[in-house]
Amino acid sequence: MNILVIGGGGREHCLVWKISKSPLAGKVYAIPGNAGIAEVAECINIDISKNNFGELVKLVKNKKIDLTIVGPEAPLVDGIVDYFNKEGCKIFGPDKKAAAIEGSKVFAKEFLQRNNIPTPKGVVFGKASYGSVRDYINKRDKFPVVIKADGLAAGKGVVIAKDKNQAIEAVEDCFIRNKFGVSGSRIIIEDFLDGYEASILCLCDGKKIIPMTPAQDYKRIFDNDRGKNTGGMGSYSPVPLIDNQMYKRILDEIIFPTYNAMIKENIIYRGVLYAGIMICNGKPYLLEYNSRFGDPETQVILPRLEDDLLPLLLECTVGNLSKEELKWDRSKCVCVVAASEGYPEKSSSGDVIEGLDCYKNSKDIIIFHAGTKVKNGSIVTNGGRVLGVVSKAKSFKEAREKIYSAMQKIRFRGIQYRKDIALKAERSD
Repeated sequence: MNILVIGGGGREHCLVWKISKSPLAGKVYAIPGNAGIAEVAECINIDISKNNFGELVKLVKNKKIDLTIVGPEAPLVDGIVDYFNKEGCKIFGPDKKAAAIEGSKVFAKEFLQRNNIPTPKGVVFGKASYGSVRDYINKRDKFPVVIKADGLAAGKGVVIAKDKNQAIEAVEDCFIRNKFGVSGSRIIIEDFLDGYEASILCLCDGKKIIPMTPAQDYKRIFDNDRGKNTGGMGSYSPVPLIDNQMYKRILDEIIFPTYNAMIKENIIYRGVLYAGIMICNGKPYLLEYNSRFGDPETQVILPRLEDDLLPLLLECTVGNLSKEELKWDRSKCVCVVAASEGYPEKSSSGDVIEGLDCYKNSKDIIIFHAGTKVKNGSIVTNGGRVLGVVSKAKSFKEAREKIYSAMQKIRFRGIQYRKDIALKAERSD
């Protein structure tokens, strides 16, 4: 089978890496890819941000690609699956109607409330109600509070406001300063839940849903969850705090009821459904759904998957998942993200990355590229999150030791990375 992976981040590098191991995989392509993906797939430089679905379909037909796999959320929300389906091209991911579960937080919140899925209480406000939202915040006596932009915002549209001033500033970012454009034209003001988070990704074929092993990611830029929100600065799997009993509760109270409600409301969801879960006072709540593989959760989930991923993705696409559950190895897997200088506010690029050759054929370290490119024969940074450094081991302690030893050898100007990824999990070893 010839495969196309759309996207150019760490998640897509991990997908290409896993798919290329399949005996079913023939030629693998990526659009636009990155310097790391280029080592295992042919990268084609097409700007996917322009929604040029016709150009992509033309390429798929010319290259005789059997399956296209979509990494980022924006093309899904914009209807790439609908377009491919009309053209008779197989593509993995939810259609536009189903992808609204991520594309609109208002849609998702109303869906969850309508179907009695446990989720924090939230109130929706539109841009025209700016005065009302200020009054609502000023009258509110319980903080922190969570402000969410309705649409896609690259993982940066959620603010945890510690007081009224921060809450109003977050609202003004959406309604006055237009920081998120049309994505911020509606917001949700949501109760803050204090607890611990986990991500559960599920494979879906429209009728059946198979949950994957839990992972946990780190959203804040600095250690001890300080600083700005990012797309994710690290992750690990499994999650020691999610024991079998809690995992079953999450599935029975959130995941399965959600999927049953989708079927009831004629939402045919095929692809990956990603649940962001908060455990608060021993009870699971759904914070958000995403319509694609998580980043950097994918980088710690797929290395532990013993099953061949490619046939699973194909079966989801055609609505015929054959397995009832997946096989996982017992190792602990950790990913530490190295980001460029200035991230997440601004990002530098063009800085030469040193130390990658040390781990080219390493059994202990896998490096998934994100924001990288080749310039004058060297691999350089290309802004944002640059690398995901991954290790598997028998314990979190051993995996962390391997990664942070590697981080001493991987260098580029202004490199940023957290030192506390999986530290709490290590204490459970």
